[in-house]
Amino acid sequence: MKTNDIKKGMNIKTGQLGTPVSGVMLDNLRGNTRLVDVKGSEVGMFDEMGSVYAHDILMVEVDGVWEDVEYTEAQLKLKKQVSAMGF
Repeated sequence: MKTNDIKKGMNIKTGQLGTPVSGVMLDNLRGNTRLVDVKGSEVGMFDEMGSVYAHDILMVEVDGVWEDVEYTEAQLKLKKQVSAMGF
């Protein structure tokens, strides 16, 4: 599934905390950032809601099955730029 097809309320896995954690999509937007309720407490951090780079969304649950996420060229370009900055 492409990141732009993930809808509000869908369960996701994100990697922006260093270790994959669960989250819930909170918007229906498209682009390089998405609003997510991230469950950081799964790895000893805080649960929080905020913007997440689309390229940090790793998996999405569709009909009870976890699917890998596909990124747009723009999202992959941003990932490369962010990585080059050391983040």
